[in-house]
Amino acid sequence: MPYEAARTRLVIADACAAVGDDEAHEMESAAARRTLEELGAAAVTNRDGPLAGAGRHLTTREVEVLVLIASGKTNRAIASELFISEKTVASHVSHIFTKIDVTSRSAATAFAYNNGLVGS
Repeated sequence: MPYEAARTRLVIADACAAVGDDEAHEMESAAARRTLEELGAAAVTNRDGPLAGAGRHLTTREVEVLVLIASGKTNRAIASELFISEKTVASHVSHIFTKIDVTSRSAATAFAYNNGLVGS
């Protein structure tokens, strides 16, 4: 579960930054970045927010959902894995489609591959 561990480290890094602990923020961010780069999901670690540099401004949760969409999971499976409702997943999917300007799961999957969120 290295992806989940790295995502957790990013949350910890955000918490450290929020309380002004810059040293811990950098340490946690660096550790998460190394793991995510090894997994081919380095775009998630953009300090300004996931894919902000590409003008997409996907939230961390939206990136998680997009990665799961790209792995072929249904909304029900995504909801189960992330411990959220199917309705919440549907809302995330709608926001993702709008933000990355696509209209299908296959186009979203292509976007995820093209932007390094999942391995090729």
